[in-house]
Amino acid sequence: MIDTAFLLTAFVTLFVIVDPIALVPLFIPLTKGMTTALRRRIALRAVLVAAGVLTVFGLVGDGLLTLIGISLPAFRIAGGVLLFLTALDMLFERRTRRREDKTHPADPHELDDPSVFPLAVPLIAGPGAIASMILLTAQAGGGWAGFVIVEGVMLAVLSLTFGMFLLAAPLERMLGRTGTLVVTRVLGMLLAALAVQFIIDGIKGTGLVG
Repeated sequence: MIDTAFLLTAFVTLFVIVDPIALVPLFIPLTKGMTTALRRRIALRAVLVAAGVLTVFGLVGDGLLTLIGISLPAFRIAGGVLLFLTALDMLFERRTRRREDKTHPADPHELDDPSVFPLAVPLIAGPGAIASMILLTAQAGGGWAGFVIVEGVMLAVLSLTFGMFLLAAPLERMLGRTGTLVVTRVLGMLLAALAVQFIIDGIKGTGLVG
């Protein structure tokens, strides 16, 4: 039976990490001057590439950790620290500024097709999302059943991301700069709490505390 609480936790974690709302104002300058059809193709390609990257890590991430001798509790703690740092960046706007920097590379030709870089990687499938896929798959019990559950949640989040890309212009006008910042900070608070929970679970998993 599917654990509803886990599904909600997984969805919130991936949604906050990917942060589709904050990606909306970054998608617009990356596709500036393009036709609606071309922007739709770029959005679809970016989401599909990101889904592929996250799927691979969801499948082999745990095995890779075992191969290199890293325990799951240790990775939970490290992943929690990484997510907490991401939350701090969101709360203090450093993450948004770094993402905006990626939309203005030194070489303007790099923006010809931004679907793979920087949209898919690292803006959608960044380190935090990759770590979350590994952690959530393990938390779901591992195996194919756990992977399918987390994969479904990830695809749902990326579907929302694709939808927001298609609605980028009206969403940006509706939220405005202030609205985007407020949403980002609220999501940052949620992510900080989830990160602390990952760290607590990791410490418990080491057997150091009861």
